[in-house]
Amino acid sequence: MEEPDKPSWLERLGALLMREPEDREQLVELLHSAYERNLLDADALSMIEGVLQVSEMQAREIMIPRSQMDVIDINDPVEKFIPFLVEKAHSRFPVVDENKDDVIGILLAKDILRYYAGEEFNVRDMLRPAVFIPESKRLNVLLKEFRSNRNHIAIVVDEYGGVAGLLTIEDVLEQIVGEIEDEYDFDEAEDNIILDRSGRYRVKALTEIIDFNESFGTSFSDEDFDTVGGLIINKFGRLPKRGEEVVIDNLSFQVLRADSRRLHTLLVEKIASVIPQA
Repeated sequence: MEEPDKPSWLERLGALLMREPEDREQLVELLHSAYERNLLDADALSMIEGVLQVSEMQAREIMIPRSQMDVIDINDPVEKFIPFLVEKAHSRFPVVDENKDDVIGILLAKDILRYYAGEEFNVRDMLRPAVFIPESKRLNVLLKEFRSNRNHIAIVVDEYGGVAGLLTIEDVLEQIVGEIEDEYDFDEAEDNIILDRSGRYRVKALTEIIDFNESFGTSFSDEDFDTVGGLIINKFGRLPKRGEEVVIDNLSFQVLRADSRRLHTLLVEKIASVIPQA
């Protein structure tokens, strides 16, 4: 006699949600209950919470501010801004006419290859149209527009029409797949180091090394970098992605939350020293 197929995690989750939550808080509570019952893993829970979060966020909350925008001035010669493109390594750059309030288009970095190919090169002719959105634009609506229009970047403008910042599709997606609600709003907690139920420590990347040393009994130097995040980036030799791990002395560091610009949260676990047998 054949055994009946076991229900999938999606079917088991559906059965749990039959309780019909009445508001968002109850829905989140049910999702966490599903996680505790091993119906969802941590990544699935994180992404579902990210989707819920994106539906309530506006462009102004995650945009790259105007002061930090990397732009190209249409009046500069190609020889001047190519080293800038190489240094910043973005795939798309807003192009302005003298100031950041006058964005005239978007330049794709790959189009610069025509310059090296010896083709006739006119930056103005190669510009793609810039998309402008208000600061109040909902991220879920923006993501839908990004996908339908096959656009990857938007210029955020304020109520007076001035440029306030910019947003990329990667910035929006990171709110879903690049963030974790750490037990469950760890970033809002006052403490930088928190012991979780599994016996591991959740550590904010901005924790100063001197404070980390005091908590863990370590003696990491703070001469070259001030924070634990700086220590980890130096160890990798690059900005690591979520889920990557590294061992330093008797501590295991796992990247729990990170985006394309910086580390946010680390999961730290003490590793028992192995005593060599005689």
